[in-house]
Amino acid sequence: MQKIELLAPAGNLEKAKTAIRYGADAVYIGGKQFSLRSRDSNFSLADIQELTDFAHRHGSKVHVTVNILPHNEDLEGLKEYLLALEEAQIDAIIVASPYIMKLAKSLPVSYQVHVSTQHSSTNSASVRFWQKEGMDRVVLGRECTLEEIEAIAQHSTLPLEVFIHGGMCIAYSGRCVLSNHLTMRDANRGGCAQSCRWKYHLMDQEQEVSDPDDLFSMSSKDLQAIPYVQKLIELGIASLKIEGRMKSAYYLATVVNSYRRLIDTIYEKGSVSAEEMKAIEKEIRKAENRQTGPGFLNGIPDDSVQLYRDHDEIVTQEYVADVIGYDPITKTAKLLVRNYFQPHSVLEIFGPKIISTPVKIEEVFDEEETLLEVCNKPMEIVYTKWDGPIEIGAMVRKIKE
Repeated sequence: MQKIELLAPAGNLEKAKTAIRYGADAVYIGGKQFSLRSRDSNFSLADIQELTDFAHRHGSKVHVTVNILPHNEDLEGLKEYLLALEEAQIDAIIVASPYIMKLAKSLPVSYQVHVSTQHSSTNSASVRFWQKEGMDRVVLGRECTLEEIEAIAQHSTLPLEVFIHGGMCIAYSGRCVLSNHLTMRDANRGGCAQSCRWKYHLMDQEQEVSDPDDLFSMSSKDLQAIPYVQKLIELGIASLKIEGRMKSAYYLATVVNSYRRLIDTIYEKGSVSAEEMKAIEKEIRKAENRQTGPGFLNGIPDDSVQLYRDHDEIVTQEYVADVIGYDPITKTAKLLVRNYFQPHSVLEIFGPKIISTPVKIEEVFDEEETLLEVCNKPMEIVYTKWDGPIEIGAMVRKIKE
């Protein structure tokens, strides 16, 4: 049986390479055209080529989103773009428009065509339809329960992809027109303003029924599916997908590496102990900035899975440095400062091959060998004695209870 794929998002080259280093079997990215994340930095064709070269050297794959639902004026240059992606040697495109799907299949390209979650495929009949149309994989709607995913998997032979982590849409994914109505930004053409997360005065005629000091919103808790991964593996799901092309490299490293450890443990041992599960959940919480829940996996969500109030994202400052060098003779680490931290403190290192480990650091010096009282200049290079596990490319963070 082929091992399940761990698929991670990436908004730029740094994030994509980080996701791959920290355990992603594949990454999905958006190009400069025909992608739903128009606000993200996105990838030029040269960037895509550089990423596919890097990914393939590391045994990983690259999927490119071509998931816009186009109007006539959006189609210019589409054929040329699809052929250029073939030149870049990508592995798959993720598509919402049936026209783009059929066009890609008519061209001399070797990459796969995956049906986007924008289609809200939530039953096995839909999957069989896409199989007859020649598609290679279906990304199931995030609105499927675990019971429904099992039924679809039992009656489908087309590979299936399932979301396991990240943001959830308050409506059926991709079907909301709130952003269009309030801002003239089309969610299906890459412009969603996330109007559901705004704060509203809730009115009944002329009377306000919301608390003016605690306004109403319609945000969902983020999805976190760690307890369901083993079942999804047993069902033969082809790919487990993390959401978040707008997320930071630190977020991706933490989340991807946590799911990597979980998946590998399941394949190695056949199951995960309660203690191991608790440790992985604790690790993944170090990158979360919103409350999480099971999404639709347990059934239709009730109000406990929504964030009608107290929904603001909290920016954490745990991530403080990258390891960019190490002298094993002097046991000196070379760090790139990312956020504020103090010398003479206990920090935590984690990396692609290092589980989270506390390390006590003492004095810290800059490149002029000046002793520092505090490290608070982002992108400054500093040096400190390091007595513990270390790995180039690892990340360092504060320890928070």
